[in-house]
Amino acid sequence: MHALPLNWYPVWRRNFLVWKKLAMPSLLGNLADPMLYMLGLGYGLGGLLKEVDGVPYLNFLAAGTLAYSVMNSATFETLYSAFSRMHVQKTWEAILNTPLTLKDVLLGELFWATSKSLLSAIAIMLVIWTLGLYADFGMTLALLPVALLTGFCFAGMGLAINAVSPNYDFFLYYFTLAITPMILLGGVFYPPTALPVWLAGIAAWLPLTHAIELARPLVLGRIPESVMLHGLALIAYGLAGFSAALVLTRRRLLK
Repeated sequence: MHALPLNWYPVWRRNFLVWKKLAMPSLLGNLADPMLYMLGLGYGLGGLLKEVDGVPYLNFLAAGTLAYSVMNSATFETLYSAFSRMHVQKTWEAILNTPLTLKDVLLGELFWATSKSLLSAIAIMLVIWTLGLYADFGMTLALLPVALLTGFCFAGMGLAINAVSPNYDFFLYYFTLAITPMILLGGVFYPPTALPVWLAGIAAWLPLTHAIELARPLVLGRIPESVMLHGLALIAYGLAGFSAALVLTRRRLLK
């Protein structure tokens, strides 16, 4: 049976129904880390720095925290949760005994992780609105499509890593070699212009950098520059990751 546009929906709905039973602990777990960074560094380090790029440090940090939170949520869902469904619980194997295809399963996982990461973005946006860390309320609403693009990007990449992971410990390599460098270099805590030229050049290619380049101006009440470039870069990373995941997972499960 060929994959149809909505064949992935039962997979998405199945994951949603399972998640709904533990929704609150799941949300708290995904939000605790970025919230601690934003409030701890924002008020603590912000008390020393005062302003970065002409804006209060907490306002500067808010956009980076939102992108970081979305990245984390999509990544954890497509690594730990998806790996459990694929390898430990054998949920994917059971689904593949129905008329659904592997592509349907992976699309369901991709869109589920993207949807779940959007909830993290909304939670951070509520904090931004509550604390008044924005310049224009209408502009901040545009953070929602940015969050969707960011979630899609990291969900696709996460599925590719999931496809080649022999166990949960393998994910630490991805976090150490990819996620952590993006957090440190992508502009979450300071502008990439503070980096040496050669390092800033590398940082400009990172997917998290593209997400923050879209999110930060919106928080600060400005229209982002090069919207198409950053948006297409996030889509390209997500599509490349998903395509790799499809090939590698098929090789793993359907030998």
